[in-house]
Amino acid sequence: MDIKIFLTICVTVFLAELGDKTQLATMLFAADKEVSKWTVFFAASAALVAASAIGVLAGSLLSNYLNPKHLSIMAGIGFILIGSWTLFSAAR
Repeated sequence: MDIKIFLTICVTVFLAELGDKTQLATMLFAADKEVSKWTVFFAASAALVAASAIGVLAGSLLSNYLNPKHLSIMAGIGFILIGSWTLFSAAR
């Protein structure tokens, strides 16, 4: 395992998840006094692992048909579109 790649991915995903809807939803579940915090933690962790697995599988399948450079460009355009939509929605 390449530790530099591992740390880059870990830090990038961690920063992307901070303040995300996923984190906010997890905080709401954890705020319920009747729910075990361990249950919230393990359920949220399992969901993130499953979502990451889907991302890895989709990325590996797409890389068989598309150039990685094109995938990066598509991802960048996707982020710009989502950010623009978010800004437009907030401005209304």
